[in-house]
Amino acid sequence: MPTSETGTSTSNRPRAIVGRERGFTLIEIMVVVAIIGLVTAAVLLNFGGNQRDTELEQEAQRLDVLLDYAREQAELQTRDFGLRFTDHAYEFVVYDVIQDKWRPVDEDDALRERPLPDDVEPLVTVEGRHIVLAVKKADTDLDDFTPQIMVFANGDVSSFEVALHREGADARARIYATDDSRIKLLQPGEVEEKTPPVRSVAR
Repeated sequence: MPTSETGTSTSNRPRAIVGRERGFTLIEIMVVVAIIGLVTAAVLLNFGGNQRDTELEQEAQRLDVLLDYAREQAELQTRDFGLRFTDHAYEFVVYDVIQDKWRPVDEDDALRERPLPDDVEPLVTVEGRHIVLAVKKADTDLDDFTPQIMVFANGDVSSFEVALHREGADARARIYATDDSRIKLLQPGEVEEKTPPVRSVAR
């Protein structure tokens, strides 16, 4: 029987090594494959089936902020402003009392014309009527700058709703004026809060 330098037998060492180097069983492999499949399915559901349209949300947020800014400027300058949409862009305009017409707000870069992404369409409703938007003309000198949405000098806004909708998708962001002239933004997936009616005190 072979012995080591210390005098102990080494006949069982190769058998132990062979036992430690054996492969996975079929059941173990099937369990690992099943776990990988479950993890992959969860990732696909989280990032594929419920993916947020961050670009659409950013466009809606920008429009909401600009509307608030235009409202502040209208009150500060005691001038009527407006919001004008074409099929894939929007811009703010101001009523020039000297020229007696609407014109772009050239003196304020924040209210300049802003194009929308190619596949994002604005759906505009004013006073309960859907507005058919004109196609942007190449020669801006011939454009009519009359706005669809009014921002009055006293801070009030006309009744409107603008929905930003991406072609081929169901989700849309909504910006609208409430009955008390507040401007509200609902991002895709958000639901409008319904306030309970005010009850009069019984006399």
